[in-house]
Amino acid sequence: MFYITLVICFFAAIVLTPLVKKLAFLIGATDKPNHRKVHVKIMPRLGGLAIFLSFIIGILIIKPDGEYHLPIVFGAIIIILTGMVDDVKEISPKWKLLGQIAAAAVVVIVGDLRVEFIKLPFGGQVDFGYLSIPLTMIWIIGITNAINLIDGLDGLAGGVSSIALFSIAGMSVVTGNVYVTVMALIVAISTVGFLFYNFHPAKIFMGDTGALFLGFMIGVLSLLGYKSVTFISLVIPIIILGVPISDTFFAIIRRLVNKQPLSAPDKSHLHHCLLKAGFTHRQTVLLIYAMSSVFGLVAFIFSQATVWGSMIVILTLLIGIEIIVEKIGLIRDDYKPLLKLIKGIRPVNIKSR
Repeated sequence: MFYITLVICFFAAIVLTPLVKKLAFLIGATDKPNHRKVHVKIMPRLGGLAIFLSFIIGILIIKPDGEYHLPIVFGAIIIILTGMVDDVKEISPKWKLLGQIAAAAVVVIVGDLRVEFIKLPFGGQVDFGYLSIPLTMIWIIGITNAINLIDGLDGLAGGVSSIALFSIAGMSVVTGNVYVTVMALIVAISTVGFLFYNFHPAKIFMGDTGALFLGFMIGVLSLLGYKSVTFISLVIPIIILGVPISDTFFAIIRRLVNKQPLSAPDKSHLHHCLLKAGFTHRQTVLLIYAMSSVFGLVAFIFSQATVWGSMIVILTLLIGIEIIVEKIGLIRDDYKPLLKLIKGIRPVNIKSR
C-alpha cells in the first residue's frame, strides 16, 4: 500500500499543479521580473500548494503513525498559510518570520520535540536544559530559510529539497525510523511530481508556499531521526543539508565582510556565482543537484565511519567547500586565502652536488 501511495502522490502533484497555476493567476500570486530575478516574464507562484496537497493526500491514505504527527501537520498548515499570504501579498520579513516561529512552536513547544542533549564523541554530554526549546526552534527556522534562500532558479529548491529528503529517508531506513522514512518519501515524491512543471524552463514557481513548506518539513524530519543524539549523529543532517546551509552561512559572512545588513538581498548566492562563471541555467541547477547528492553520499560514509574516520571526512569536506567558495567568489572575488596558500607552496628543488 505504501508504494501505491507514493505513486498516487506523484500523479496527484502532476494533476494538481496546472490547477494551482490557474489559481495563482486568479488570486494574483504572480512573480514580476526585476534586476534580481532571472526570469523575464510574469510567472505564477504558489506551486508549493500542489506539493502540500499531494502530501496531504498521501498522509490521509497511509495514516503515518508517529508521536509528533499531528503537531507536524498543524505546523505545516501554518507555514503553508504564511507562504500563501506572502505569495499573494508579499508580506514583510518580520511577519513571515512570525509565521515560521508559530509553526516551529507548534512542533517544539506543543509537540514537545526538542534536542535536549548531545553526547560528546570522547565521553560526557552537553545538556541544553531550557535552551533546548530555542535551539530546536532556531534549527527548524534556519533550515526553513535556507531552502527559501536557495530558491532562485527553475527547479533548484525543489530538486535540492528532494535529494535532501531522499537522503533523510535513506538514513532513516538504516536507523529503523519508519515514520521519518514514510513522511520524507511522501514529501519528496510529491516534489518530484511538481518538478515536471518547475524544471527549466519553468511553467510555475513553487513560491514561498513551497520553499517554506519544504524547508519546514526538512528541518523537522532531519531532527526527528536524531532526537537523542550524539555529536556525530547531529552532524549527519547538517551534511545532508550541506548546500542550503553553506549558501546561507556564506551569505551571512559575505554581508558581514561587505558591511551590509544581514537581510539585504543580493545576487551573489551559489547559483548566481555559477551563472556568472559561465554555466547555463540548466547546467547550474544540475551542478547543484550533483553537489547535493555528494553531500548525501558523504553523510552516509560519515555515519558508517569511526570517530577518527568521521573527523577526517569532515576536515576533507570543509576544505573542499572552502576551495569551491574561493573558486566561484561566493564571499568576494578577491577572497582566496586557501588558494593563495596552495599556490604559494612550491616544490623544493634539491640540486645534486
